[in-house]
Amino acid sequence: MSAGDAAPDEVLDCRGQRCPLPVIKLARRLPELPVGAVLRVLADDPAAAVDIPAWCRMRAHDFLAATAALDSPAYDVRRAH
Repeated sequence: MSAGDAAPDEVLDCRGQRCPLPVIKLARRLPELPVGAVLRVLADDPAAAVDIPAWCRMRAHDFLAATAALDSPAYDVRRAH
């Protein structure tokens, strides 16, 4: 089982929202979760495929996987600090 197959601690639905809203909502929600929690971001904006992993690198959080969930691209991020 890969990291993308595990159930996330929370799902953030950003479907229908355009760049930069999915990343902004991720940046607001992730600090509210405990360290080690996994947040799955549902985002159908094609820019999210680049923006979310880049944000994780810049903020030193763990980008775990890009998958398909609920008929939408999904991005799993683990809070690292």
